[in-house]
Amino acid sequence: MSKIQTISNYLKEQSIDAAFVTTPDNVFYVSGFKSNPHERLLGVMIFQDAEPFLICPKMEVPDAKAAGWSHEVVGHEDTENAWALLHQAAKARGLSLQNIAIEKSHLTVERLEALNDFFPTTKFVGFDEKLNNMRLVKSEEELENLRQAAALADYAIEVGCSEIAEGKTELEILSAIELAMKKKGVYMSFDTMVLSGKKTASPHGNPGERKIEKGDFILFDLGVVYNGYCSDITRTVSFGEPTSAQKEIYEAVRNANEFAIAAVKPGVRAMDLDKISRDVITDAGYGEYFTHRLGHGLGISVHEFPSVHGANEMALQEGMVFTIEPGIYKEDVTGVRIEDDVYVTKDGVEVLTKYPKELIIL
Repeated sequence: MSKIQTISNYLKEQSIDAAFVTTPDNVFYVSGFKSNPHERLLGVMIFQDAEPFLICPKMEVPDAKAAGWSHEVVGHEDTENAWALLHQAAKARGLSLQNIAIEKSHLTVERLEALNDFFPTTKFVGFDEKLNNMRLVKSEEELENLRQAAALADYAIEVGCSEIAEGKTELEILSAIELAMKKKGVYMSFDTMVLSGKKTASPHGNPGERKIEKGDFILFDLGVVYNGYCSDITRTVSFGEPTSAQKEIYEAVRNANEFAIAAVKPGVRAMDLDKISRDVITDAGYGEYFTHRLGHGLGISVHEFPSVHGANEMALQEGMVFTIEPGIYKEDVTGVRIEDDVYVTKDGVEVLTKYPKELIIL
């Protein structure tokens, strides 16, 4: 069953007249059309029985059709009121739109007001949960794309490690990684992170002009997009012989990562995985330095539903893909994070990212 038909059936079940999908990643998910519209209007409107339509900047109409969208495409010029064109296309279906499902987490107040101007008697209801649940379980085709994205991420880490040398800057290493991926014909799924020395103790630090020194830990956090699907990997390596304190932190994080992965299977709760990993780090004496959730969903978006944290009671299902990325960030010593992408199988787990996790000393 197509995603459009799944949504149409949902609208019938819930007695909702239409759905308006606006997040670029969700537009891609339901239509196959990948776009970054910036401030311009992009969306897909889906009905119970009437033909759906896609609205996008007029210059992108040929791209939408080339992507395989076979229904109506409404293009808007920069000089036109896109919301008026949206209303006209919806009105042409001859339907009474008493309620429309929208992505509440994405639609701005300004855009909701624009919808209200053209649909003044319409009630707007949330559609986020349905879309999240549709994207939660990956098909075999999606999984294969994620496997390929993970393999490319493994290669990117390999490139990064090969570029490490005394006196090189973080940005020089980062640039070499991204150039290598461009040569592979792919782009990064988020801003590549290369941090060295005590900068590794900043979970979302910014790469810069710091030069690599002997004794540094170097943290890579990166991902690749393959056929619209993302990977996300973190590895931490040592340039020169590490201190005993650095080794102790590294092993605590590696154990936390591997214990959590070993527990993955259908029925286990997200919060259980977080606790397993966090307990390992706490027992090693570093609990206060693990300052973020264990992981997040992965797919078309590099961060998607669900959030794998200590308060999430959601049970894992076969077909889910998410990250497991414990970390310790001790400013006076070092930071370490080890992140893998995992797929929940019928009775266990498949780890998509394969790059070694034993401490690599370069």
